[in-house]
Amino acid sequence: MKHTNHLHFSKSTRREFCVQTCQTASLATVAAMIEACGGSATSPSSAPLLPTISASVAGGAITLTVDASSPLASVGKAALVQTSSGNFLVARTAQDSFTALTAVCTHEACTVTGFDNQIYICPCHGSQYSTNGAVVKGPAPAALRQFPTRFANNVLTITVA
Repeated sequence: MKHTNHLHFSKSTRREFCVQTCQTASLATVAAMIEACGGSATSPSSAPLLPTISASVAGGAITLTVDASSPLASVGKAALVQTSSGNFLVARTAQDSFTALTAVCTHEACTVTGFDNQIYICPCHGSQYSTNGAVVKGPAPAALRQFPTRFANNVLTITVA
């Protein structure tokens, strides 16, 4: 007597197998996408927010009065300067010295709004920049663009054109 050991699958079992396989593959794909878009290594920042200053651009320059009431009154302070031409990160690096940078993160163009221990921090994926715009921590691929500044008689001028 010849005995064969063949497995037989019914159509419903095969169908269930295909459905379960597709569901598993879909879940694995979604998990990978979530990790790529915001896993623990690039989680959003909870850094203190920069104070904001509203300003206007005239003749290719932003002009700010920096007095005792300004968020930039003391060395080591920084602010987010908002204009109709864009947002700028401004830090007072010495008594008569300032840096001005674009506030647009080079990773995914989020507005950089955090500042902690002399480091600008992007709230979207945690990129970090020094006050001169250099990348301290990614995922940002490049430094922030820097703009020339001039400070005299309590007036800060940032050349943006």
